[in-house]
Amino acid sequence: MHEMSLAEGVRTIVEESAATNGFARVRTIVLELGELAAVELDALRFCLDVVLQDSVAEGANIEVEAVAGAGWCLACAKTVPMHEIYDACPVCGGYQVQLTAGKEMRVKALDVG
Repeated sequence: MHEMSLAEGVRTIVEESAATNGFARVRTIVLELGELAAVELDALRFCLDVVLQDSVAEGANIEVEAVAGAGWCLACAKTVPMHEIYDACPVCGGYQVQLTAGKEMRVKALDVG
């Protein structure tokens, strides 16, 4: 389950930010999560609940902003929506589509107190 390692990475980011910026409490963590990131959201939330215990973010609200999948089709030179990594271009049907968005996961914001 790679969601546990992702949750541990979030904790590291939060703790480093707290040490650098001097805050003692995180009320909300806002994550950006790509549609094609292969992350099971319920599993990630569970792992975050476990990993954030005894930290400045214990009990923090987790908000997730979805990032739609998108790609650049080399054949028709268009940016197209993607819902699977190896989908054909919905415009021309070609398979030369380079993923440009949708695999990311990042901590976008922290609401601290």
